[in-house]
Amino acid sequence: MAGYSVEGRAAPHSLEYRLFFKDAAGRYISPFHDIPIYADAGKNVFNMVVEVPRWTNAKMEIATKDPLNPIKQDVKKGKLRYVANVFPHKGYIWNYGAIPQTWEDPGHKDENTGCCGDNDPIDVCEIGSKVCSRGEVIRVKVLGTLALIDEGETDWKIIAINVEDPEADNYNDINDVRRMKPGYLEATVDWFRRYKVPDGKPENQFAFNGEFKDKDFAMKVIKCTHEHWRALIAKKTDGGGISCTNLTVSDSPFCCSQECAKATVDAAPPCKAANPIPPEVDKWFYYQKN
Repeated sequence: MAGYSVEGRAAPHSLEYRLFFKDAAGRYISPFHDIPIYADAGKNVFNMVVEVPRWTNAKMEIATKDPLNPIKQDVKKGKLRYVANVFPHKGYIWNYGAIPQTWEDPGHKDENTGCCGDNDPIDVCEIGSKVCSRGEVIRVKVLGTLALIDEGETDWKIIAINVEDPEADNYNDINDVRRMKPGYLEATVDWFRRYKVPDGKPENQFAFNGEFKDKDFAMKVIKCTHEHWRALIAKKTDGGGISCTNLTVSDSPFCCSQECAKATVDAAPPCKAANPIPPEVDKWFYYQKN
């Protein structure tokens, strides 16, 4: 985990559950702001914070509005959110997470999609063979990207592979995924298109007719979202309700002490055993593709 560790508070699968992050020295940090975007800038290797392990359904995410931005489970209409299993898929079909120190600015209209950002760090679908752990920080190389339009917002999905994967050397661009894992990219589009339909919502749309863009394009998108994050953390952009509390960005007006960070964690409920996952989460949905 590149020296990072996590500390759970409250019970997993509860409204209060939070997963806080520590650095190698045991200091509390924000995974959004304090984990560097690059694991190795010279080789274009990025850090990825795993929010959702493959095959699981709980929609976990970096809590952008909470101090220290722990991972929590998304909530809709007062209920914990689980993604539906839309046949033939079971839960998330990749390790899903985010690249730290990036931000899709809701005030910036993307020149490629014509839509503004979704107000979150940029999302990553990691396609390696290992099922990662929630809160794990892995090193990935970028292969391409898909431009999802989610309820009118630009929501880039970066396709990447863990550099520790036994086959990582064979993957250098999006076409390698098409060649080495036939059907995976098509399944990815299908998953994002239909995953909200069981909740009564329409199919999601895509820019570029759902075509994947290559590695070079994806790198430009990531660098753009990193610049938006820089403006956010320096208070040059109004982040609205986003918590920019951090411990390592020295020129940021939001930088705080370790004592302040520890007090934030200490105020959270103690760790408890996980609550059971509701049985309806295992339901499989079938419906005709449009």
